[in-house]
Amino acid sequence: MPSEDEESKEPRSRSAAPSPAPPTTASSSAGACGVEIPISWPADGTVSLKWIEHLTGALEWSSRHLPPSEFASVLPVHVFDSLILTASKILHKEPNCVTVRIGDDDCSSNSHSNSSSSISNSNCAVVVVGDLHGQLHDLIFLLQDAGLPAHNRFYVFNGDYVDRGAWGLETFFLLLAWKVFLPHRVFLLRGNHESNYCTSVYGFEKEVLVKYGDKGKHVYRKCLGCFEGLPLASMIAGRVYTAHGGLFRSVPSPQSKRSKGKKNRRLSFNLEVNSLSLGSFEELSKARRSVLDPPWEGLNLIPGDVLWSDPTMKPGLSPNKERGIGLLWGPDCTEEFLKRFHLKLIIRSHEGPDAREKRPGLAGMDKGYTIDHVVESGKLITLFSAPDYPQFQATEERYKNKGAYIVLKPPGFDEPEFHSFEAIVPRPEVNAYYDYEDVIDSDEELDLASMLTAP
Repeated sequence: MPSEDEESKEPRSRSAAPSPAPPTTASSSAGACGVEIPISWPADGTVSLKWIEHLTGALEWSSRHLPPSEFASVLPVHVFDSLILTASKILHKEPNCVTVRIGDDDCSSNSHSNSSSSISNSNCAVVVVGDLHGQLHDLIFLLQDAGLPAHNRFYVFNGDYVDRGAWGLETFFLLLAWKVFLPHRVFLLRGNHESNYCTSVYGFEKEVLVKYGDKGKHVYRKCLGCFEGLPLASMIAGRVYTAHGGLFRSVPSPQSKRSKGKKNRRLSFNLEVNSLSLGSFEELSKARRSVLDPPWEGLNLIPGDVLWSDPTMKPGLSPNKERGIGLLWGPDCTEEFLKRFHLKLIIRSHEGPDAREKRPGLAGMDKGYTIDHVVESGKLITLFSAPDYPQFQATEERYKNKGAYIVLKPPGFDEPEFHSFEAIVPRPEVNAYYDYEDVIDSDEELDLASMLTAP
């Protein structure tokens, strides 16, 4: 049985070292608290641990002391541009399914190789994180509680960094900084909310426009471009598959037919699929992830499946009619996938307490995780890392769920240690960036027409 740690933990404070503050009101106030603003890009272009600690302190301070419209005074556009460009170049080069391999030589606390993602059998850990949804203060606590990313501590984030919460931009920016600092130790996967459609409905687009004013459209476009580069899945130690939504279908190769005549030849494709079946990692590797919104029809269906699918207790593989995109898969499919690829665990995210209360037969998200399928070959786990979610809730009674993260350790990296935690309180007072009273909390009933016409 996996071990549990569900005790509430108090946040540990962290701030950058005091330094002279620029002569502005905000800077003077921040300097008095030991935070230097505005953030400047490193002179040599190299992100360091000290720079990330400085960034973390500045983002946390500004969330509590400045109105969102003054965010650019903390993080200037040119600094944002430099970081997102550097991160995007790294992310776009990664495969659809990133791999964390087990090795013996390159994961001691004193060494680091930029050419490998191998981990030592003796003293390494892999931390897996679920949905964050712009809850910056809970992310900062999680990183402190689990231990900061390091040469012998890997992180795999399962996506949904933005939307609903008020600090999606800060959350995403902080994670990009860690990615640039330790590109082979920190892995950022894509969630369904890292898309044009979701960010236009659930608040991230408006958040960016408010925080950057007339430069907001520029910043938002850069974020969308970076979202397209996020990998879809990860394979940890050859034993654990992680993705935001989960499993995916096999997409048959199109059978092309040429029309008669030498001129104006056209290709027609037979897209008819008689039955759904699980896809392979080879098919996953060939999927085209560089799309603003994953398609729900056509040939490129795997990205939508990986980001939007859900488990069910009903056997079989079927279209996810509740969401309008992706699949539903039962325990038999979990067993087939694990056995076929010699895996022990599937760790996915995607469902918070609001979604789970509408899913008969599946456990609620009170502890930040659920074990959904227990089959002969292993387990399917849903992991959700945003406590007291959603931040803005229309009902008087809140879910008050805990968030959680998973730690995987040697020798097999396939026995999950669950760590649940409470939300950091009090949260700074801030207005929502979307109409949370009218928007469906569980992402159901997507406006597919809007997705189709989105730029």
